Amino acid sequence: MQHAGLLAAAGLLAGAMNAIAGGGSFVSFPAMIAAGLPPVIANASSTVALFPGSIASTFAYRRDFGQITGLRLGVMVPITLAGGALGAALLLATPARVFDAVIPFLLLLATLTFAFGARAGLALRRAVRIGPRALPVPQFVVSIYGGYFGGAVGLMMMASWSLLTANADLKGMAPARVLLVSVANGAAVLWFIVAGAVRWPDALAMLFASVIGGYLGARIGRWLPARVIRGFVVALTAMVTVGFFMRAM
Repeated sequence: MQHAGLLAAAGLLAGAMNAIAGGGSFVSFPAMIAAGLPPVIANASSTVALFPGSIASTFAYRRDFGQITGLRLGVMVPITLAGGALGAALLLATPARVFDAVIPFLLLLATLTFAFGARAGLALRRAVRIGPRALPVPQFVVSIYGGYFGGAVGLMMMASWSLLTANADLKGMAPARVLLVSVANGAAVLWFIVAGAVRWPDALAMLFASVIGGYLGARIGRWLPARVIRGFVVALTAMVTVGFFMRAM
């Protein structure tokens, strides 16, 4: 456990990021890799470690839950639960070498979607008339991604909502995003624990710090400007993505 300090610091920052805008796995997953865990185990352990932090953030946002662009959360929760469970099952069935090869591309996809999702949504809305009733389909797909990898799944959820709605607001969507990410991660966590895919000493070192970060991040996110949040997360995810591409060379 010589990496306990690194894992705790990563958990604190990752928990806060997940509460404010998402993308915490861009911190926690590389930290697990740096601690020497194989990619699949690192991803599973990271997901387990950040899950209590997302629960803490959900609790902090408990008075702010509502509808996502007119669609009830009662519809989105079971869809997200099913997608997260399917994604986790797919991850455990993926050979470690294959997963290691696709990691940089998963990170790149998440970063580009978050950075340019709003503009893409504007262009799409000019060409096609779509609305909130279409949300369950991308939500299920993104939830599968969340259970499979988890990196920036909150960002991808918000990006998909932005593609389908004209008035998507980063801060306004935060409570629903935190809740639904917790649902997808909860389904994945159950799979990972039952399958024995978690390195518990490393996960626990990160877990307790992520709870603190998750709760504090939810409180801080109430007054941070959306532009500042977006700029910080995009810059960080871009750097991590470049690092993983260099690692794969």
